Amino acid sequence: MTVYESPAKINLALLVEAPRGDGLHPLESLVQTVEWLDLLEVEESEEDNLVIDGADLDPESNLVTRSLKAIRDRGFVPPLDIRLDKQIPTGAGLGGGSSNSAATLLAAAEKGRLRRSVAEEVAPSMGADVPLFLIGGTLLIGGIGDQLESLQPLSGFAVAVVVPKFELSTVEVYRRWDEMEGPEGETIAPRLLPPGLRDGIPIRNDLTPAALDLEQTLADFMADVRLRWGGPVLMTGSGSACFGFFPDPDEAVDAARSVEDLCRAAIGVGLRSRGVAPR
Repeated sequence: MTVYESPAKINLALLVEAPRGDGLHPLESLVQTVEWLDLLEVEESEEDNLVIDGADLDPESNLVTRSLKAIRDRGFVPPLDIRLDKQIPTGAGLGGGSSNSAATLLAAAEKGRLRRSVAEEVAPSMGADVPLFLIGGTLLIGGIGDQLESLQPLSGFAVAVVVPKFELSTVEVYRRWDEMEGPEGETIAPRLLPPGLRDGIPIRNDLTPAALDLEQTLADFMADVRLRWGGPVLMTGSGSACFGFFPDPDEAVDAARSVEDLCRAAIGVGLRSRGVAPR
């Protein structure tokens, strides 16, 4: 049996442009994988089997099952018994499902003795965020999520990530952003950021105004967290998860614990310099 680590990501910055003719939004995003992990236990078996612990997800329609089917169209992969231990909350903008897809593609390629490039070729068809998890670390993403550039890994800080007691739909958040005619999010002042983020792309999330308009309680949640932390709080992706910056993992853990009563999940974690990988 092989255990694969499947990390979450946060969008340190997410700059969105008006939709193209096909309805897709060009964007520029600074993405960072973090040490909040789902785990996939994978071993060869007589028949495929998927068990999901920690979340109420349909094994038949889950991205793990779909990814396994997709890579089998490119080469032989033996039947696999997979147990997915879900720790990353769903509907939070943390990319857990996309990360699980990437981990499945990597595991299937390794168990089938396929080239890693086969997993990389299949990944974009499974979702815009799936390819980034095969790389991980600090990434600048452009286009419609299809342009990935690995950057010098960020360091010198940790993050506390908090997930409120409600979910947000990516489709609905983008639709509301369009209806609001593409507002910009609030840019965080450089003096409030870790040194590694003070130059370069503006640190803001353009989807935040739409998420706030769509879910009225998000504003109160972010304000309460900001008050307790005494620093900036940003939303990741299309929400609903938010995060803040701290000097080290211990302080991030303490910060997460200080707001547990407001959240369905809260964690302090370090930055991760890689994507999905065998443990």
